[in-house]
Amino acid sequence: MRAARSLLGIDQRRLAELSGLSLPTIQRMEASDGIVRGNVDSLMKLIGALAQAGIELIGEGATSTTGGRGVRLVRRAAQTPPQGGPAE
Repeated sequence: MRAARSLLGIDQRRLAELSGLSLPTIQRMEASDGIVRGNVDSLMKLIGALAQAGIELIGEGATSTTGGRGVRLVRRAAQTPPQGGPAE
């Protein structure tokens, strides 16, 4: 999640706004060790917000040019300009 926020140039508060989740929920998700944890509804909101902002999540075993899992900036969405301070 931090990598995705960094690619977008947004902080946790802005990600919470974009996803419709609370700041403490975003903070708990980021504090997860390895696998992001949360209820299905929250995870779907988060994934949707990141996709809308132009982030592609790369799953384990999925095809990517460098292998492995991670995130990739697909495009910068015109309707979602980076706001907020530096990434936390």
